[in-house]
Amino acid sequence: MLIPTEPIWIDRDDQLAELCANWRLQAAIAVDTEFMRSETFYPIAGLLQIGDGKGCYLIDPLAINNNAPLRELMLDPAVTKVLHSCSEDLEVFQRWLDVVPAPIFDTQIAAAFAGLGFSLGYSSLVKTLLAIEIPKDETRSDWLQRPLSVAQLKYAALDVAHMLVVYGKLLQLLKANERLEWVKSDCADLVANARKADDFLDAYQKVGFAWKLRPQELAVLRDLCIWREREARARNIPRNRLIKEPSLWEIARKKVQDLALLPKIPDIPSRTVKHDGETIVKIVVDALNSAEISWPARLDPPLAQSEGPLMKALKSFVREFAEQQQIPAEVLIRKKDYEFIVRSGMKGGTYQLPVRLQGWRFGLIGEGLLRLAQTQTLS
Repeated sequence: MLIPTEPIWIDRDDQLAELCANWRLQAAIAVDTEFMRSETFYPIAGLLQIGDGKGCYLIDPLAINNNAPLRELMLDPAVTKVLHSCSEDLEVFQRWLDVVPAPIFDTQIAAAFAGLGFSLGYSSLVKTLLAIEIPKDETRSDWLQRPLSVAQLKYAALDVAHMLVVYGKLLQLLKANERLEWVKSDCADLVANARKADDFLDAYQKVGFAWKLRPQELAVLRDLCIWREREARARNIPRNRLIKEPSLWEIARKKVQDLALLPKIPDIPSRTVKHDGETIVKIVVDALNSAEISWPARLDPPLAQSEGPLMKALKSFVREFAEQQQIPAEVLIRKKDYEFIVRSGMKGGTYQLPVRLQGWRFGLIGEGLLRLAQTQTLS
């Protein structure tokens, strides 16, 4: 089968509308994006690639004015959008078109469940399934420049040229192993999570060593994290350009209430002190003076060494099952899932499962993990 790889440039609304109408007649299309975000909080769409098995179309987001046909295509329930490692692509669509494509089929997830490896790169997947080498030398290039170089155009086209063939082969493998529904479920979860409204209230919980802080200090950290998140988005700058998490942690720990003390905080940008110092100090003062009932509870410390045997037993159980199924253990469970199970039974209660292990994973490993945890505790 001859796979077309020549790039077809699309920069007119009428071209795009006609193509979208044709693509909506297909069961699946290959989709990829190129974007820039090194200087911004939000990704800036530089290129959209679509492969339909007949051509590799490169759509210019900087030239297209009417995106309605594209939005309708991305939301068409009859057209599966095939992408690879798509979390960032979904963010690009959400920012650029205000939609999250659905339904999607992530070939990286599918490859893991097909037993081809965990977190497999697209070029490696194509090489494994099709014995075709795809160059990756334009990954870090400037996708907002115009015109794009010949090398960029060829690179972008190759990212979707083989994807539908890869998709077909993965479908065969997944159907043979009766795992296609697992992939569909995880892909649907990706879409659902991407569509969730942003919530900054718990951002402080992800800061390193936040568990060492007392409730009043956590109140400061919480409010500083909320401020950083809102300001980074409003100014469209990376979070760390505004201020890094370790600096926020130090401000909270030291309860900095004097503007003159801010420059002494390690790694705090001077421009942040100059432009936002008074705001930061006010956030600290307000948090310290807030009602105690509004302070967060102390966060759980790292698991104690005494919990090691149970953690080890749980991991061994999943690893053995994964080896039997010839799939990576990482697609079945995450580190935080193990910790959730262990912590759920630490206070004398019954062991519980995180939401992710209560769906199709329950019959595979969830039920066994609960039984093992309870048995280990009783022994």
